[in-house]
Amino acid sequence: MSDKVKILLAEDDTNLGTLLSNYLKAKSFDVTLCVNGEIALTRFQEQLFDFIVLDVMMPVKDGFAVATEIRKTDSEIPILFLTAKSMKDDKLQGFDVGGDDYMTKPFSMEELLARINAILKRSYKEGKKETTFEVGDIEYDYLQQTVVIANESKKLTTKENELFYLLVKNQDGILDRNEALKQVWGDDNYFNGRSMDVYITKLRKYVNGSSKVEIMNVHGKGFRLLIKN
Repeated sequence: MSDKVKILLAEDDTNLGTLLSNYLKAKSFDVTLCVNGEIALTRFQEQLFDFIVLDVMMPVKDGFAVATEIRKTDSEIPILFLTAKSMKDDKLQGFDVGGDDYMTKPFSMEELLARINAILKRSYKEGKKETTFEVGDIEYDYLQQTVVIANESKKLTTKENELFYLLVKNQDGILDRNEALKQVWGDDNYFNGRSMDVYITKLRKYVNGSSKVEIMNVHGKGFRLLIKN
């Protein structure tokens, strides 16, 4: 795993997309470039990202439609729109669907970088997603994919790690079953649901060594990470 900020970039202009991707990579970001909105939404459902840059005018699925879908499962990840449109109504629509900022083409790379960094500073501590946690008596490192329980370190698989991360981030509430499936498996179908149940069972076995942490089923809704006093 990389400790770089992970950016999902959707831009159908291949020249501009490649230019933006290379520039941001040179600035130490981990960039996934997609050429249309449908691919971008699929990548979002398959992986965890820290920041999203969406071109508005894209084939198959436009940036506003992608943002609308993303906001159904993630209300916090920063979204910045890129567009050739400059009309006031278009900008308002961008904010209405959950965008954090809006840049009109043409723009300078330096301004894009400055806006991304400014949004990250507002959104994440020290400009990066929180990645280390104390969960009851468990030490959890998302980037290293490890949990330390009773002085014993356990390496998680990628899916175990992503599922445990969602449990930790939702520990004050309930992790919705369908949202977890979409975030980690990309689809909430029956077979993925059975797979997730297997992974939940594995995670329960890991936390059995803890005296303060329990993973509970919430009937008809999902899961809850319970921290005992």
